[in-house]
Amino acid sequence: MIEVSRLGDGDPMELEVTVQEGGGQSRHRVTFSSEQQRRICGGKEPEACVEAAFRFLLDREPKEAILSNFDVSVISKYFPDFEQKIGSYL
Repeated sequence: MIEVSRLGDGDPMELEVTVQEGGGQSRHRVTFSSEQQRRICGGKEPEACVEAAFRFLLDREPKEAILSNFDVSVISKYFPDFEQKIGSYL
């Protein structure tokens, strides 16, 4: 289960993500700019976009390998196909 909570409405927005999987949980702080939201998620709600990003990540690595603090833009540095594939997770 992935739970996303918005912590602030600034730009970039700050969100907290809790991932519960395999009897354990991890917590993450994520920033996400409005420009990224428009470009990679077509303006969908930030919480939905970040949840989709985490589903993408969890298909590729365990929750423990996901950085505890990061900006959504860094995902493409680790996984170059992120922006092309996120649409299938929305």
